[in-house]
Amino acid sequence: MATVGDGVTRMTVSGSQRKAALAAQAREELDALAARGVWMAGNGYSSVVLVKGELNEGERAGAELLSGRDGDGLRAALSRQGFAPEDFCGLAAVPSPGSEPTADAARGGDGVLPVELFREALEALDPEAVILLDTTAIGLMREAYADALAAIEDFDTAMLTPGRIAPVLGRRVLPLDGFEAALGNPEDKRRMWHYLQRLKPAAAPY
Repeated sequence: MATVGDGVTRMTVSGSQRKAALAAQAREELDALAARGVWMAGNGYSSVVLVKGELNEGERAGAELLSGRDGDGLRAALSRQGFAPEDFCGLAAVPSPGSEPTADAARGGDGVLPVELFREALEALDPEAVILLDTTAIGLMREAYADALAAIEDFDTAMLTPGRIAPVLGRRVLPLDGFEAALGNPEDKRRMWHYLQRLKPAAAPY
């Protein structure tokens, strides 16, 4: 507590208290999104968000998002690029399996999250970089951020052509046209690795 010159006593807040309050607020926001069918996994404070729209059999059966070999491969690739090993968050472009349909989810169509809800989730996570793992994720990002993409002069970049890093509202967005499917084909796997090599940490993670 502190008393200012007018005799009014006001509460002082330490830096640690402020950080704790912000963290609690962020957790509440993410929990509220999850209750509306948004499926997230990993580090919610990550500088990198991986968006996946085409689920594998395990994920459809209830396994954690990106807990299969695609998640392992992405962890390894991002680590080689200089990102911290735990430094990513998965975000599904589709509602979480088994979640009760909400008014939000019902407006999505084609099995994907509604664009408003997807954009709300991505803004809440607030990453520095976004990796779109498949064409479903690319399509949803293209629709949700059409206004920002329209400001990009290069047409292929604005259309989120795979391999091209697009600047979107201060973030770097890297589209990939099917990371998990590419793992079964050596040539496609090399192409994905080549694309991922273009994305470096904005700052040293350690």
